[in-house]
Amino acid sequence: MNTETNKLMSLSEAVSRFVPHGAHLSIGGFTINRNPMAAVYEIIRQQKRHLHLYAHSNGQGVDELVGAGCLDRIEIAYAGSGRFAPTCIRFRKAVESGRLRVEDYSNFQMTLRFMAGAMGVPFLPTRSSLGSDIATRWGFSENVRRDDPRLPDRKLVILDNPFGGWAETERVVLVPAINPDVTIIHAQAADRQGTVRITGLPFADVEQAKAARHLIVSCETLVDDDGLRDAPEQNQIPFFCVDAVVHLPMGAWPTACYRYYDYDPTRLHHYREAALDDVRYRAYLQKQILDVPDHAAMIKGIEPGQLEKIKADPRTGYAVGLDRR
Repeated sequence: MNTETNKLMSLSEAVSRFVPHGAHLSIGGFTINRNPMAAVYEIIRQQKRHLHLYAHSNGQGVDELVGAGCLDRIEIAYAGSGRFAPTCIRFRKAVESGRLRVEDYSNFQMTLRFMAGAMGVPFLPTRSSLGSDIATRWGFSENVRRDDPRLPDRKLVILDNPFGGWAETERVVLVPAINPDVTIIHAQAADRQGTVRITGLPFADVEQAKAARHLIVSCETLVDDDGLRDAPEQNQIPFFCVDAVVHLPMGAWPTACYRYYDYDPTRLHHYREAALDDVRYRAYLQKQILDVPDHAAMIKGIEPGQLEKIKADPRTGYAVGLDRR
């Protein structure tokens, strides 16, 4: 991990340095909450290919990476964007066509896999998925696993409790650790050194961050030196885990960032309509991402007044009165 004092860099540089073609990548966030969307769009602009993605229960970020052709394989618990796409649209199309290989785990199992990676152990035990198809159906064949040394030999292992005693007949599921080449998360605040503060639900972001060989953090607020030393118990990720800090206000848009802005239903509806049709989607991809030079230009192009509509209420942390239909 990087221990330099100042890790601030541009988004373009961070993606170029730490997300090579074929990387094993993890992105944080949950459904349409705090996805690192600016980084997702930059990965698409740089036309990164053959990525292997790990995600807990992500939505918009996953779907746009899939639709843009960046991913070959994905390991995930759930891919959906709430009411806008209970199952991610381009994700579903790619799976049904056979273009995307998927291995699914339960939500708890994915969290444990990231936690095992963060702890430096090869696996962790659970009872999650016993009696379900998750435990018996593999997304990656033995041949695929044999050809890629980064993949575990087996999806999971079920065995009897090795300690005997009163629970000797109990069975447990061992799930393999995940150690991505790079994890990307979006947080409310960070400093130049890399100390990170996430406000609200952290989801699995902390485990994903600590499991990675490299970590890119984009943030709404860049805090002055020593600013995060006040209430240090509120900081979830220490500086020595972080390789790049990117100051990106609105970096999770069109997903939500608690206490800063809500998700943007106008953009998510527009995306849904485009994603349902291959021709419309190609036009969306070109006009809304590839032809937009950077994050600043993308945010500048948001319709007048929309940013005010999704602005978070200081009391609740969400947009009050937002038409979410």
